[in-house]
Amino acid sequence: MALGVRERGASGQGLASETLMMATASSSSLSSRRFLLWLYLVGFLDLFGVSMVVPLLNLHVRSLGVSPIVAGIVGSSYGILQLFSSTFVGCWSDVVGRRSSLLVCILLSALGYFLLGMSTNVFLFTLARVSVGVFKHTLSISRALLSDLVTEKERPLVLGQFNTVSGVGFILGPMVGGYLTELDGGFYVTAFICCSVFLLNAGLVWLLPWRETSLNIPDNGWHLVWKHTTVPIKSEGTLQGAATTPKARKNERKVQAPWVEVMSALKDMKNLIFSALRDIFIVRFMMGVAIMLYYSNFVLGLEERFGLRPKITGYLISYTSALGTLAGFAVGPILRLYRHNSHMVVLHFSALTSLLLLVYSTTGSMAMVVVSSTLLSFTTSIGRTCITDLQLSVGGAQTSGTVIGVGQSVTAVSRILAPLLSGVAQEISPCGPPSLGAALALVAILIMTLNRSSFSGEGSERLKRE
Repeated sequence: MALGVRERGASGQGLASETLMMATASSSSLSSRRFLLWLYLVGFLDLFGVSMVVPLLNLHVRSLGVSPIVAGIVGSSYGILQLFSSTFVGCWSDVVGRRSSLLVCILLSALGYFLLGMSTNVFLFTLARVSVGVFKHTLSISRALLSDLVTEKERPLVLGQFNTVSGVGFILGPMVGGYLTELDGGFYVTAFICCSVFLLNAGLVWLLPWRETSLNIPDNGWHLVWKHTTVPIKSEGTLQGAATTPKARKNERKVQAPWVEVMSALKDMKNLIFSALRDIFIVRFMMGVAIMLYYSNFVLGLEERFGLRPKITGYLISYTSALGTLAGFAVGPILRLYRHNSHMVVLHFSALTSLLLLVYSTTGSMAMVVVSSTLLSFTTSIGRTCITDLQLSVGGAQTSGTVIGVGQSVTAVSRILAPLLSGVAQEISPCGPPSLGAALALVAILIMTLNRSSFSGEGSERLKRE
């Protein structure tokens, strides 16, 4: 009898323990979801503030009395600075942590927009763009943080939701900025409001429950700790031998000087560029240039081909931007349909993008332009999210900031080259830029087809050996 009592007591204790674990896991899941929602809000406010100002930059710099050539040089400075700074900031976030790097980037970006609000001459305008060009990497660091906190299978869905929420800010911002610019000194008011939005974002990042969140990496995979409770987050899909972060590596070896850590991160960056990720970066570059060629002469091309007024073209751009934002919700179902094979998703959607660019550039019907533009907003949004997920899958989670930073540098290069290529192609034909974009997308498809191993698990295994 006594034994029976003890057995029942032990059973009761086990049940109570199991119930407590379930309740704790449920609380941790709720906390993690709340943390993600706060990050989504940070992304929304970021693009909301930026999109209030960006459409007005060309008008403002021209109002300062500079020539079109000088205005073009000043405008391109942002892309050039992003090219050199994005990879370094990504490496830096891997070394010092996401919170510190995110706060610094937000605050110095706010300083840039504050200077923009005071830019009564071209020197202050250029100085403001330099600050923003170097430190405006808040979205990249946020994406790296998201990739740290979720499983590999959940990552495309979470990144898609983050892009969607951020995209809503990019849709609403121009409307607010357009209204404010009608006021006396409207540009300066808009820039100061943008600065205030970034300061608000810094406050949100500071108030996030970072103390309740830490990444622990045991032998069997990743775990996310919320309020000192371990909840399994990454046990599948993590590369063997890749379960080390900068923080974990510090605990395993003697603490080194910060500059030594930065040099180590830069060495990792070089290894990534010349590793199995090389082909993925090439594809990202080709597809980036292809899409930017399409957008670069969208307004001018439709005016020359169909006599469409810029105001109507603006409505079409807003419509396709909204659709591209909503497409983020389709990332999860599409990846489930493809059984989380990001390579096949990128391959098929790149092929569809190439076909749609060809249709857009050759059609003589405005209805087909609307149809192709509608579908392009969908395919480019899905492709952009999945190519980021593919980079992280092959590169490994231990250097997610570096991987995303290098990807942003690749995008910056395409952002610099696309206007130049568009100008040359435009001299040949109004359909030249999108036609060239279709050809570049076809080259990207051939690379993905011929070098299939670089976009699969074999690429990640090769990266580990390198």
